[in-house]
Amino acid sequence: MTVIVAGGGIAGMTMALTCHQLGIPVVVHESVQKLEPLGAGINIQPNAVRELFDLGLHDQLDHIGIEAKEWALVGRNGNDVWAEPRGLDAGYLWPQYSVHRGQLQMMLYEEVLQRLGSGAVITGSRLDHYQSHDDAIEATFVNQSGEELLEEGTVLIGADGLHSAVRAQMHPHEGPPIWGGPVMWRGTTEAVPIRTGASFVLVGKLEQRFVCYPISKPDPGTGLATINWIAELTYDTSQHWGQSDWNKQVPTSKFLNEFEDWSFDWLDVPELIRKASVVYEYPMVDRDPLDTWVDGRCALIGDAAHVMYPVGSNGASQAIVDARVLGAAFVEAGVGADALKTYESQMLADMNQLVLRNRGAGPIGILGLVEERCGGVFDDIEDVIPRNEIEEYMSAYKMAAGFAVDALNNAPPTIKR
Repeated sequence: MTVIVAGGGIAGMTMALTCHQLGIPVVVHESVQKLEPLGAGINIQPNAVRELFDLGLHDQLDHIGIEAKEWALVGRNGNDVWAEPRGLDAGYLWPQYSVHRGQLQMMLYEEVLQRLGSGAVITGSRLDHYQSHDDAIEATFVNQSGEELLEEGTVLIGADGLHSAVRAQMHPHEGPPIWGGPVMWRGTTEAVPIRTGASFVLVGKLEQRFVCYPISKPDPGTGLATINWIAELTYDTSQHWGQSDWNKQVPTSKFLNEFEDWSFDWLDVPELIRKASVVYEYPMVDRDPLDTWVDGRCALIGDAAHVMYPVGSNGASQAIVDARVLGAAFVEAGVGADALKTYESQMLADMNQLVLRNRGAGPIGILGLVEERCGGVFDDIEDVIPRNEIEEYMSAYKMAAGFAVDALNNAPPTIKR
């Protein structure tokens, strides 16, 4: 009854921990030889934090991240479009965490090794192909020496991300990821946190914006915290921007001049950019929604199933939720093809809609209305958009993304034990 997981990212490691919690044998194959804490900052929404707490990871999350207190959109002239409390301050029963993506992945990985043993994760092992049978599935992996390893199990879970080999076999004519024009540059800088001290702040407009939030607690001596930031510009899609690679380093000179005058008395954008030790470039991409995530005894989760624009802090959160919903399906229907279909029936339609919603700018789409109505310049946002209109817009997104406060607080545990 072994579950084979292709991919050792956040989705794959959460899947492994979930299987272990349920007493289901599991093995994870990860293509890189050595896992390292790569990437930059992300936010884990309360619906995903709930799942990690149910896996017994409260203390570990608290150690690597900080509890977010505010989410704010700010116009180009420095005035608030919208600001709202987040996590516990917003009435959730669980926090929202801001955390370094690589640290979260390594924390999950270390928990897998500790709970399941070192043999539970096979690194340097890339999926080549799979073959689904009536009573089992065979997955062929290739190591870095070119040697093949045949793994037989009950189901195969494709958690291998944006460039998923599992998805490529399941949907061979799909083509490359879709770039819609935005390009992000990401970095971290040691600086004093702004506003509440744990605020997610987005400044600008849809075509040019800057995001920042702390992903560490301030140093007691200096008051400095690690600030994760993202600078983003939108280009004509007729330009070619290369492959989507989270780990491509570039000099700040490639984009800094576009943000040179973005200085406020509470935030100095060019200074944050200049002081970053490393900057990564990433063309923002997604994929069109699929009509199925299941092929016999194989299913997709996380970015392999529904990679989406990172405009609503949902990518990692949804990967975690996927693994837990699939675990609940194993409890309900047993480990097999029926459970995969149960999982798909519960998740696919909603996630397809969320992919499209994020492609349309997700919760920050309200900035488009601001631009349309006043050119992005205002003294009081109430003169441009009534507060209740923004509130309805934001509430609709939270409901679609699965973290509307009342619905989440009143929902039963995903896995009932």
